[in-house]
Amino acid sequence: MMKHMAAAAVMIGLGVGLIAMPSAASAKSCVLAGGEATMVTGDLARFMAGAALKNSMKDKGLTPVGNPKITCKDPSPLTYCLAQQRACK
Repeated sequence: MMKHMAAAAVMIGLGVGLIAMPSAASAKSCVLAGGEATMVTGDLARFMAGAALKNSMKDKGLTPVGNPKITCKDPSPLTYCLAQQRACK
């Protein structure tokens, strides 16, 4: 999904809000919101991806539904995490 580009021992943080197309089974006006982060440690990447997800939903005026799903890729040399959650207006 996203290639890691990094210099050794340099921390890079990226929080980007993503909005996907709504699913056919969704009620109201719902979307899959997301946030991603690439950091030196897994804990930081998870935290920043979660923060990016929250900011994405807040900026669009969405209400989260259910629990967020966070997936991470092993360090190479940085850790990439993607946080996703269903959100509705």
